[in-house]
Amino acid sequence: MKTAWLVVNGYLKSEKFEEIYSWLIEAAKERNINLKKLPNDQLDSIIPADPENINWRERPEFVLFWDKDVNLARMLEREGFRVFNNADGIEACDDKALTFIRLKNKNIKMPKTFIAPMTFDKEYKDYTFLLQVEGSLGYPMVIKENKGSFGEQVYLVNSYYEAVDKIKEIGHHEFIMQEFMESSKGKDVRIHVVGDEIVTAMERVNENDFRANITNGGKMKKYTPTKEQAQMAIDVCRELNLDFAGVDIMFGKEGEPVLCEVNSNAHFKNIYDCTGVNVSESILDYIVKSIKD
Repeated sequence: MKTAWLVVNGYLKSEKFEEIYSWLIEAAKERNINLKKLPNDQLDSIIPADPENINWRERPEFVLFWDKDVNLARMLEREGFRVFNNADGIEACDDKALTFIRLKNKNIKMPKTFIAPMTFDKEYKDYTFLLQVEGSLGYPMVIKENKGSFGEQVYLVNSYYEAVDKIKEIGHHEFIMQEFMESSKGKDVRIHVVGDEIVTAMERVNENDFRANITNGGKMKKYTPTKEQAQMAIDVCRELNLDFAGVDIMFGKEGEPVLCEVNSNAHFKNIYDCTGVNVSESILDYIVKSIKD
């Protein structure tokens, strides 16, 4: 039986995450792989500081990186491990400003987006940049912290004063400002991509919130992506060099796909409950094929 590592975050513990890990471990076991769960806070003791003195008793065949600790992912790559997803892909997904930059001018439609200027102070002393942005975006406007999950760091503001208050509340966190897609209010499509294939998809609808996330009260139903939506999801993963991802796509004014965001280690429990498709199996099939090639 081959050995591999499942790298997770040692400080993020809940039944929801443990269930995902167990599915991945079970899918690996069915493919004759012993996938060992390793928290990121324990890996320093496993990887020696002196690479010349490494004597691996059980060097993993690959690393399934189910975390956002980009520096650790890069270190593992430097040690010669095959890491799924790779560090650059994880980084691009975990930073919404970087996602936008990496996909800009790539024929992938996104909401109008502006990146907040960097400041060394805890609070902006001048909000001239906001006046410039609101001239282009108007209100309501979406403010997103660059790093966040489950829609929890995404805010809708309806005026300059609301925007200033929200930016002050965000504090030192970096953020972007985006056009509000009224045509997709409270609804989007989550598409799971593995390799160059669409594995499964669902539509999420929330009648009580502008965010469609299930954790914010959204409802889900099985969904067959349009040709344009499917192509966008695949193109996004190719551009970001992702092996697998959950791609969230909004509906434009004419129903055209508009990218919302990309998740390098998207949770797949909800979509399993919705569609009956276990994404972990597709991920492990893809990895097994990749390490053979």
